[in-house]
Order: sequence, then structure tokens, then C-alpha cells
Amino acid sequence: MKFAVLVFPGSNCDIDCYKAVEDTIGEPVDYVWHTATDLSAYDCILVPGGFSYGDYLRCGAIARFAPVMAEVAKAAEQGKYILGICNGFQILTEAGLLPGTLRRNSSLKFRCHDTVLRVENNDNPFTTQYQKGEEIHIPIAHGEGNYYCDEETHAQLKANNQIIFRYVDNPNGSVDDIAGVSNERGNVVGMMPHPERAVDSLLGSEDGKRMFTSILKAWRDRHESASVR
Repeated sequence: MKFAVLVFPGSNCDIDCYKAVEDTIGEPVDYVWHTATDLSAYDCILVPGGFSYGDYLRCGAIARFAPVMAEVAKAAEQGKYILGICNGFQILTEAGLLPGTLRRNSSLKFRCHDTVLRVENNDNPFTTQYQKGEEIHIPIAHGEGNYYCDEETHAQLKANNQIIFRYVDNPNGSVDDIAGVSNERGNVVGMMPHPERAVDSLLGSEDGKRMFTSILKAWRDRHESASVR
């Protein structure tokens, strides 16, 4: 399995994502610059956090026009796995690959601390190694993580089991405590918390590690390959 970590001008969590893949599952991973026009070599695309293009306009609203995003859309259509984290989540919503949008935190303050998430859907390629209802510790660091969608979209998210994580103690005012969602097909996931910063006890939590082992298992099961490490 081969991973791509996209890099936009202003990304600052790309190294964390790269190291998380390298250290948790040891699969090949490349940095891919925002001007790339071919992602065909990759099975999973990570859209990291940071401040793409300085976070000017709505966060992610400029990044969605980067050349590589046409390839991300193509990969999503092909059923490849795509995970957007923090600014990456914002980019995926701006690109129309995930429903809803991210607004300023209700406190209007940047929030940077550990949070507790509840796993709402463990039938997704990124969450199969969690238990449904399990509470996990994953840090946040954002000023615009207030997830919003209209009532119709919210009803669709619930009906299609697209709500992946909810906050136990909602830190930003998100609708229905939503911390992460998927597309209807389930192969594209976005979340504001940072699982790549929770892959070692030295970081305060290992709870993010299973997102990476889950996706590797899903890919191997899909390709009838070797057993999970």
C-alpha cells in the first residue's frame, strides 16, 4: 500500500502525517506537492492540516483550486482512500468531496488541547479497529473547526451513517457535536482532530494509531493480501 501526503504552501502537519504512516504501519509514503497532476501511484491520500495559502478567505477555499485537487477528486471517484485532517478537512468540504462546511469556533478563539471523541461508526475503512461507542483521546488545534450543515444534510448524514466521530465535550460549537464525517461511499473521511499527533505514548495518546492500522487492514482485505502486522 502506498500513501501520498499532499503539501500546500502553508501546510505544517505534513511531516507529522508522513511520520505517522512511517512509524505506525511502515508502508511507503511520499510528499506530493500541490502542483502534481498524477496520483495514480497511490492507494491512500492524506490531506494534512496547516494553513494552506495562509488560510486566507475561507480556510481551504484557495487550496481547493490547486492542480492536485482534480486528481484527489478522481481518486475519490475511483474508491481510493482519502483522509483530510483539520485544514485538510476544510479543503475537502470546500472541494465538494465532503458535505458541510467549517466555520469559526463559537468562542472565536483558537483551541489547542486534547479532546475526547466518541467513535460513532466503526464500519468505515479508517475506523474498523475501534469499537463503536469507544471514547478516544485525540488533540485538536484549530480556529475554524465549527462543523455546520443544514438540516437536510444533517438528516442524510445520520441516515447514511456518515458521522464518524462526535466530540464528548464539544469544543467549537459543531452541529450535533460532529468531529468527523465521511462521504456517502465511505472512502473519503474528514475530521478536525489530529490522529497523526496521537500515535505514541510520548505524545500523550496512541489512540490515533488505529486509524492508520485500520486503513491498512481495509486495503489488505480489499486486495486479499497478506495479514495485518
